[in-house]
Amino acid sequence: MELEKLKYPIGKFQKPENISKEIISKWIIEIKEFPERMKKEVVDLSETDLKMIYRPDGWSIKQVVHHCADSHMNAFIRHKLCLTENNPTIKPYAENLWAMQSDVEKVSIASSLMILQGVHLRWSVLLESLSEKDFAKTFVHPEHNKVFKLEESIGQYAWHGNHHLEHIKQAKKHKGVFNF
Repeated sequence: MELEKLKYPIGKFQKPENISKEIISKWIIEIKEFPERMKKEVVDLSETDLKMIYRPDGWSIKQVVHHCADSHMNAFIRHKLCLTENNPTIKPYAENLWAMQSDVEKVSIASSLMILQGVHLRWSVLLESLSEKDFAKTFVHPEHNKVFKLEESIGQYAWHGNHHLEHIKQAKKHKGVFNF
């Protein structure tokens, strides 16, 4: 199987030319429903299953779950900064190094599922309350050396959740074939 397809099973995020209210609403629903969709994919997995990886040199299912909690906590904070400061520069973090920390290996995914549930509840309530003017607010991402509008970031994180859900499905489908 082609490595690029394994890395991006739903493709890379494609920003629509025109981000309408309907598109934003769809993305907010995806963010709101993400924790339940994640839980459905992983709730019955054994510790052995959680060690399955989704591609050669990829993360395990357990790492993916913990990564989503880490990433989405950061996204929620970035969005709050964007709404409360004038074009703030957000803080990047070393995702791969975070995925290798001891808490990822030693702590049950139940903790990250709880984090996702709480963060996504607050995040979706916040996003549902925003105006068109709010969606146009911006932040600077120094790793990309780019200014992002909040509306685009919402789409990226809706995509991010779907992207990693597909990684988990992929790992389950291939049943450890990429583990060495």
